[in-house]
Amino acid sequence: MKKDFVSTWKRSVKKSKQRKYRFNSPLHIKQKFVHSQLSKDLRKKYNKRSLGLRKGDKVKIEVGDFKGKEGKVERVDLKKTFVYINGIERTKKDGSKVFCPIHPSNVIILDLVLDDKKRQKILERKNASKK
Repeated sequence: MKKDFVSTWKRSVKKSKQRKYRFNSPLHIKQKFVHSQLSKDLRKKYNKRSLGLRKGDKVKIEVGDFKGKEGKVERVDLKKTFVYINGIERTKKDGSKVFCPIHPSNVIILDLVLDDKKRQKILERKNASKK
C-alpha cells in the first residue's frame, strides 16, 4: 500500500485504511479531528453541537482517569490529535510534572475564547441560519 496521503482512504470500508487516513492526513485535515462537544448552555446559545478546540477554552473531562476535572486548554497537538489541559498532570519518577494527553472526544467545552474573528463568524453564521 502507498505510504503517502490519499483522500480515497476516507471512503474505504477497511479499518486499516481508515486509520491510515487519520494518521497520514495533513494538518489542515487533522484540524477537523480536534473538535469537541459544546455544553448544553453553549449549544442553546449558539445552536451548534460541536466546535474546534483552541488554546484558552475551558473544558471538562468526561472520560478517563481525570473524569470530572475542569481546566483551560494549554496546548492543542494536531500531529498527535491530543489536547493538554492546565492542571491535568502526572508526576514522573524523578519528581517532575508532565501534562497528560487527552483525546478531544473525551472533553466537553464549557467556555469559549472569542478573541478570534474567524471563530466569531463561525458562531454567528450558524446562529443566523437557525433564526
